[in-house]
This record gives sequence, C-alpha cells and structure tokens, in this order.
Amino acid sequence: MAEIKKLSAEKALEKIRSSDQETSKDQRRDDKMDALNEEIKRMKAQRTRLDRKRD
Repeated sequence: MAEIKKLSAEKALEKIRSSDQETSKDQRRDDKMDALNEEIKRMKAQRTRLDRKRD
C-alpha cells in the first residue's frame, strides 16, 4: 500500500496562509495598477482640456 503523508495542523495552516498571502500580494499590486491607470486617464483628460484652451 502507498504511504500516506500527514501534515501537522500547524504546517497545514502555514500552507493555506502562504497561498492567501500570495493572492493578496497580487491583489494589492492589481489595485495599485488600477489606481495608476485611473490617474493616467485623469492626467490625459486634463492635458486635453488645457491644449484646447490654448488654441
């Protein structure tokens, strides 16, 4: 029969938490990218308005 490896509860929780942390790290990066993209859109719109006033 095949051997069954058992993890202690502590090690199992560490594995679960580590995968959650990686996901949240990715989520934080995505949130920052979204905020930066919104800022870029705002600045482009502002520049367009300023260029129209010059003409």
